[in-house]
Amino acid sequence: MRIPTVVLSATLVVAAAAPARADTRFLAYDAADRVTQAMTRGLTLEVERGLFGAVRLNGLYSTTSRGSARLERGGPDSVRRALEPGASESDVYAIAQEGDGRGLSRALCPGADSAWLVAGRVRAARPLTMHAVGRWADGTFRRCVTLSYAWRGEWATAPAPSPVE
Repeated sequence: MRIPTVVLSATLVVAAAAPARADTRFLAYDAADRVTQAMTRGLTLEVERGLFGAVRLNGLYSTTSRGSARLERGGPDSVRRALEPGASESDVYAIAQEGDGRGLSRALCPGADSAWLVAGRVRAARPLTMHAVGRWADGTFRRCVTLSYAWRGEWATAPAPSPVE
């Protein structure tokens, strides 16, 4: 019975160290098609990487203009079901409605009451596809636009925040 105690102890030590080993990165992308360029041109994602390589998006910054939005992981399953058949992206992020988030939601899904981004696995030096999905006043969820990005690089520090208006 000595081995299970050692394994349990090691597991607890690793679990306790997880928050200390998480790191935040800023990954920049350029628009890869005309639709995406018309919507956002480029963006920088604030990405938190956990102990075992899990990635969570915390924020989105406009690369070419001033604007940012906080992202909150999760959303109703109806968001995923609104995607077109064959879409492999499945990580849902709600666009926070404070600050520039409300404007981003309206730009991506005009007329929607709220909006989410559905992203695939975010990895450095790889292209990125995200879908914007909105919920309308009647409760229906619809895919608004698919955004395609090409890898640009990684920022050493966070982009400058937008000025307070």
